[in-house]
Amino acid sequence: MSTELLDRAPTLERRHGLPVHAQIEQWLMDEITHGQIATGDRLPGERALAAALRVSRMTLRQALDGLARRGVLVRLPGRTGGAFVAEPKIDCDLTGLAGFTEQMRRAHRRAGAEVLSARTVAAEETVAAALRMPPGTAVHELVRVRSADGTPLALERSWFPAEHLPGLLDHPLTGSIYDLLSLQFRLAPHTAVEYLESVSADAADADALGVPRGTALMSVERVAQSVAGLPVEFARDVYRADRVRLMVRTDIQERRRQHPGG
Repeated sequence: MSTELLDRAPTLERRHGLPVHAQIEQWLMDEITHGQIATGDRLPGERALAAALRVSRMTLRQALDGLARRGVLVRLPGRTGGAFVAEPKIDCDLTGLAGFTEQMRRAHRRAGAEVLSARTVAAEETVAAALRMPPGTAVHELVRVRSADGTPLALERSWFPAEHLPGLLDHPLTGSIYDLLSLQFRLAPHTAVEYLESVSADAADADALGVPRGTALMSVERVAQSVAGLPVEFARDVYRADRVRLMVRTDIQERRRQHPGG
């Protein structure tokens, strides 16, 4: 593979267009996308790759660093190290209200769930405000690690109003909670407001997801409501940024219908 990749090294445009390092990134992405380089393959050494591309090793490193930040490559130190093609990220579409189980089904992955804790507690102020109830009101607290094909991807922390969902924790909790809310309680989440931000794994996150402390994670805070407007879930989920890519779809025509002239 290494020799073949070097033979396919493109002639880079140096006067116009994209910066040279960006052209190298684009070339390597095309090689990966079209299956010329497979997951787990090791790229040629920096010296050989830079020579084939006729660039400095510093320019090449800019390209490799960019791909590593995007999770496309994994760079390992040492004699047996190098730049390796990472496993593709799993797209999770936040446009609708598909839960993790449905997201993994769409990605042709086997969803799993490990329940870390399931208990009924008094709602703290933040939880109570999100669920529109007085502080101290009973809520069901559920903490689960979600996995795809056995690999931990997300840590879910969710709170549900106990008054409207009696006996929720008595049901099996390793499947889709949204299906459970719909089928058993007729309180399927209908709309949600979600906030996304990047965070670093603290000790609890790192232990649950099997990653080093400080690993980049994507946090999603969500309040889901029933069709009648009742808050049925407040959640704080964290996803491994190296394995998951969050996406949102936009229907431009629908936006124009709802906001003419906007």
